[in-house]
Amino acid sequence: MSGNALEGHVALITGGGGEIGGAIAHRFASEGASVLVADLREEAAVATAAAIDGLGGQALGIRLDIQDDEAVRAAIDTCIHRFGKLTSLVNTAAAVTPDSTIEMLDPAEWSKALAVNLTGAFLTCKYAIPHLRIAGGGTIVNIASQLAYVGPPGRAAYSTTKAALIQFTKCLAVDHAADGIRANTLSPGAVDTLRTMRRYGSREEANRARGPNHLLGRTGRVEEIAAGALFLASEQSSFMTGTDLLIDGGYLAFKGRQPLFPASTTSSERR
Repeated sequence: MSGNALEGHVALITGGGGEIGGAIAHRFASEGASVLVADLREEAAVATAAAIDGLGGQALGIRLDIQDDEAVRAAIDTCIHRFGKLTSLVNTAAAVTPDSTIEMLDPAEWSKALAVNLTGAFLTCKYAIPHLRIAGGGTIVNIASQLAYVGPPGRAAYSTTKAALIQFTKCLAVDHAADGIRANTLSPGAVDTLRTMRRYGSREEANRARGPNHLLGRTGRVEEIAAGALFLASEQSSFMTGTDLLIDGGYLAFKGRQPLFPASTTSSERR
């Protein structure tokens, strides 16, 4: 662990036992941050933290259900007790509902999406902000999605909560700029993860299905999302707050349309 962009920082990363959250935890630790890795799956959080420790970083893995008010309070207290302060919060934890139209969506699945994707972020921010203020300021990075911008078929609960998360984060930025707290969202495109693979049956099929929907012709890598989170948490983005960083491979610009001209056509031929 030899970087220094986050030297002296302490980060709480929810969903840190997952592939994207884990990549963010590793990247932050490699840049000097101490990391509290929190996940509903305790064994995954502990494994991520152990891997960071094994590379010379400082990390602790804990179980956290971000729907649980008292559990979130306790997680923040654990962070302060172990590392002395909190300077960065990254909310990666998310619930993904089964594909379904509104008519067929189980109300329990709708409620779960709201509870994890939105209320969970509310709770972690609510209890983190006083400590970010005490630390002299800090950063909040809430992981949203490219699907916050479109109406994907069968994904109403997920895309609605991610769109609301972007608006929620703008409000955070406005309310706490005077505290030295910057709050931004990061919206990934489709990322090559086991979750994406399970939706399509295999990694190859996931890439075949999702890659063409992105201008760059492929799905993203977890390391690319982690790099964006590092940017938003570091001084490299010191003049950014209340905005959304799209790392979507050109999805919103492209939306799966075929190029007007063949790739081999020269600019002079196009004119």
